[in-house]
Formats: sequence, structure tokens, C-alpha cells
Amino acid sequence: MRIISGKNRGKKIIIPKKLPVRPTTDQSKEAIFNILNNEIIFENLKVLDLFSGSGNISFEFASRGVKEIYCIDRDLNCIKFINKISEELKFNLKAIKSDVLKYLNIANIKFNIIFLDPPYNYSEIEYLTIIDKIFVKNLLNINGYIIAEHSEKIKLNNHKKFVKYKNYGNCSFSFFKL
Repeated sequence: MRIISGKNRGKKIIIPKKLPVRPTTDQSKEAIFNILNNEIIFENLKVLDLFSGSGNISFEFASRGVKEIYCIDRDLNCIKFINKISEELKFNLKAIKSDVLKYLNIANIKFNIIFLDPPYNYSEIEYLTIIDKIFVKNLLNINGYIIAEHSEKIKLNNHKKFVKYKNYGNCSFSFFKL
């Protein structure tokens, strides 16, 4: 994987084989960040990366100037890897080992972007449970986005806060707003 843009543009990051991850492809990541680039100022954001895995998305946000990023994953090796790369690249990421729903139950910070990329075997119901929890807990700032990465088989467009859908090969993104 590589960082697409920002101060660490082009930096390749080798993910250990032992990590149970499926990183967002560079092509899909570049497409999603091009959309965001036209709508937001990165330096002013607070980002929550749920199911952060390798930290791929968080590293991209940090390289683009985001100062406050929370990475949530239940795998200790993923958290250790995120901390290692964060330290090497001098990012200020807050990596937290936790189950996502447990974290959302105690979270009390509002975010501008909440990115979630659960395992691809998650069902529509599981996605919607997480998205609803975020809205119920009021964790999204006005004009903020929840961005859910999912397979093209998952359809989230019936949610009342759904705003747009983008598909890049086998990788799809659904956007939600207040």
C-alpha cells in the first residue's frame, strides 16, 4: 500500500502478512479522497477510523494534514502496527484497541468524518446498526460524513441519512450525512 497525497506522498508501507486485513486499494482510496478533496479542508477535521486494520485510511488523512485521528480496531497486532507507522511518520494517531460497538457506546467526541470498513462478511443489518449507533450517539458534526466501505452486494441506500454511492470495481462507498 502507498500514501497517495500530502506530505508523505508516494510512501510505500509494507503490511505484515500476519495482520488480518484487507486494505482499501490505492485506486479506490485515491477516488474517495478526490471526492473529499473537493468538499473539505483536511487540516480542520476530526476523523474516526472504525475497523482501521492496517491504518491505510488514517495514514492518508494524516498525510493530508488531519491532526486528530482516532483508529479503532479490536486486533492488537493492527493497533501495534498503526502505532509503529504513526511513530515512524510522525503522525499523531490515537490507536485504540476496542470492539467498534463497545467504543461507540462510550465515545463522546464529535467527528467530521467517520470512516468504517468492517470485514466484507458483515451484513447490511450490521452496517446499519453501526451507522444508526453513530447517529443516535450524535457523534457526527454538522456537514460531516459517515463513509462506509463495502462490497457491491451490500445496499445501504435505503437509510434515511444516505446521500450518495460510489463504486470502484469490487469496492463500494456509501455516504451518510445529518
